[in-house]
Amino acid sequence: MKYIFVTGGVVSSLGKGLTAAALGTLLEHRGLKVALQKFDPYLNVDPGTMSPYQHGEVYVLDDGAETDLDLGHYERFTHTKLTRLNNLTSGQVYQTVLNNEREGKYMGKTVQVIPHVTGEIQDRIYMVAEMTKADVLITEIGGTTGDIEGLPFLEAIREFAQDVGPNNAIFLHVTYVPFIKAAGELKTKPTQQSVAKLREIGIAPHIIACRCEYPLEKEVRQKIALFCNVPYDAVIEAKDVDHSIYEMPLMLQRERMDDLVCRLLQLEVPPADMRSWQEIIRKLIAPAHRVRIAVVGKYIELQDAYKSVYEAIIHGGIANDCGVQIEKVDAEQIERDGAERVLKGVGGILVPGGFGERGIEGKIAAARYAREMGVPYLGLCLGMQIATIEFGRHILGLVGAHSTEFQKNTPHPVIDLQEEQRGVRLVGGTMRLGAQPCQLLMGSRVQQLYDAPVVNERHRHRYEFNNSYRQAYEEQGFVFSGTTPDGRLVECIELKDHPFYCAVQFHPEFQSKPDAPHPLFRGFIAAVHEHLHRKPL
Repeated sequence: MKYIFVTGGVVSSLGKGLTAAALGTLLEHRGLKVALQKFDPYLNVDPGTMSPYQHGEVYVLDDGAETDLDLGHYERFTHTKLTRLNNLTSGQVYQTVLNNEREGKYMGKTVQVIPHVTGEIQDRIYMVAEMTKADVLITEIGGTTGDIEGLPFLEAIREFAQDVGPNNAIFLHVTYVPFIKAAGELKTKPTQQSVAKLREIGIAPHIIACRCEYPLEKEVRQKIALFCNVPYDAVIEAKDVDHSIYEMPLMLQRERMDDLVCRLLQLEVPPADMRSWQEIIRKLIAPAHRVRIAVVGKYIELQDAYKSVYEAIIHGGIANDCGVQIEKVDAEQIERDGAERVLKGVGGILVPGGFGERGIEGKIAAARYAREMGVPYLGLCLGMQIATIEFGRHILGLVGAHSTEFQKNTPHPVIDLQEEQRGVRLVGGTMRLGAQPCQLLMGSRVQQLYDAPVVNERHRHRYEFNNSYRQAYEEQGFVFSGTTPDGRLVECIELKDHPFYCAVQFHPEFQSKPDAPHPLFRGFIAAVHEHLHRKPL
């Protein structure tokens, strides 16, 4: 087993996760089995109860783990299948250590950061290594070098690398090389300071990936190499990509990062054949078709709140050789200005998941506009519940129809709390989470897109369709095209005689990849193009 530890310096949001994922792509294309994991220094046990304004998207795994959004990058860029063991927070570490202390597992010893906290962190590395049987394990350390809360993780990986010995573990440090406009040059001092901070801890990076807006000139690379004590070819230019994050593996390959990694880890493997990945980039840069999709949400101003949704839409475009322009629409703007004014001209409408009452009426108006104007619609989780409420109000005539999540005393609770959720007091990790089987209605649009009778999709919700209203909805042409195998929970709905009106209770965006687009997003983009141009792709 070989180990790569990815750290970050200078500022946050440098793209450590993307760098780790892109490197994983290259190593996989060299024939290696790759596993990835993320260590997060915050004290939350998981990000499931954190606001998108604080953390961005919560990414859900098959086993129901609510994890950091970087794990989404890991699964999109590689073939690794992640579990709750692949994301570790300080909260989980301290919770485990304190439980062990209460249970007497330390035999009366003084419990300390070293060795107990660092030991727990190292145990997680070994657990993932043993579980995955991978050739290479890439571990990303969240936060920024110098943060107090991150010190136990850095000490843990320093000790770990020493234990496994040379040529078995390397450190990749992602840093920022800012361009000072007034001086007209890139500045290396922040990188030097960041590496110096690492070296104080006892970690000497083998590779430095330099995030920058302008190319690294030879003199700049030489300066970083000299002052950071790395070879010249270990200073990697990680310039902002021009079109898509999926360019990163090709960019790092041009910088020969994968060659360097394999040399440092003594991995004798052939070069990466990236021709299939190059075709993906071709479709992103010069697609044969183009469409506009409106994503109607409440966290639109946040880049990462709907990260997996945006990426899955792009994947649907790749599958159809179709460029997608995503229009980020604030649901509250629809409430103010009206759906027709805001959404007129878009090719398709997507309503993603979410929590809280703000913006709900705007989303309902968007679903109504899509239904009445024949605009292709895809609803995800809350987006399915929105479609249900809208149909109940305006087709069934259920005045005041709503979800009890937003209106406790609604006269028509067409969306209601799941029976299993009644009486639940702990809010963390208690929703219906993870992969669940869904039985599809044969001949339905959703079933045809999947081309399978049963699928497994990931969930994150507490509310569901109220079966008391199922017959009334069916009588008006509301098709229940997917349910749990016992038929009790509604999972998919669609409308007949509409170009494309489908909504699902689960989150298909979590299982979409650029080289394996999800069937629902592939079908959605195809329907948008066909509706606009009246001819199939």
